[in-house]
Amino acid sequence: MGISACALLIYFKRCVGGAFDISSKELQINEGIRDKELRLIDADGSQLGVVSIEKALSLAAERNLDLVKIAPQANPVVCKIMDYGKYRFEQAKREKEAKKNQRVMDLKEIRLSLNIDTHDFNTKLKHAARFISDGNKIKVSIRFRGREMGHPEIGYDIMNRFSEECSEFANVEKPAKLDGRNMLMFLAPKSSK
Repeated sequence: MGISACALLIYFKRCVGGAFDISSKELQINEGIRDKELRLIDADGSQLGVVSIEKALSLAAERNLDLVKIAPQANPVVCKIMDYGKYRFEQAKREKEAKKNQRVMDLKEIRLSLNIDTHDFNTKLKHAARFISDGNKIKVSIRFRGREMGHPEIGYDIMNRFSEECSEFANVEKPAKLDGRNMLMFLAPKSSK
């Protein structure tokens, strides 16, 4: 019985350490299956019943396909006759597509000060709107210097004003909180339902 090209590729990957990291999930195929009896599923999905490993391997070889163990925890184990190379290719394609569609959310920081002027405040609002429209979260911070620590209420007023101005496009994830000499507040994009 000859070894399939896919099994050879798997052997190359394991022994030589080839750069074929298609999927982290390794399935047992063909001669790698050591069970005496197994429940066999045909390539079209029909059940062929409980058969011996020799019969299952010969059926797979007749159809020029691979025997793949898909449920090792079952009793008896479940194996399927399929084109393993095509299965791995489609699996890698799905994983690549899922990775392409996922969005990593960044955390952008906007620093305000206690004596911020109106124009600077509006500029910071425009930056916040741009960051939120890009799908990022915002960390708004105020650094208290020197005697400013005696007036945290001014910081809370500025933070509340900023969150009210951002309320049409962002939600307050964590409200303003004094942490040492810094006051922090976190804003997140509004969920589109």
